[in-house]
Amino acid sequence: MSQELKPDPEEFKKLATATMPFGKYAGRRLVDLPEPYVVWFKQQGFPKGELGQMLETVYTIKANGLEYLFHPGAKNPEGKSPP
Repeated sequence: MSQELKPDPEEFKKLATATMPFGKYAGRRLVDLPEPYVVWFKQQGFPKGELGQMLETVYTIKANGLEYLFHPGAKNPEGKSPP
């Protein structure tokens, strides 16, 4: 029996607006952090708590080429708009 994944729209909105609270990229939206920076966190270990969970989600999004989901009007690599 397969279970369908259903993203939580409120969590999606929260992730879309969350900003980096410290460091070189303080104030930048998490989804807009440079990929090498997010990969560095993956290698070093994500922070504990909600920030770490969000950074891990951003890593997964970037690793799978899904950044377009956070940019209105953007299209995915196949030229399709997000649902």
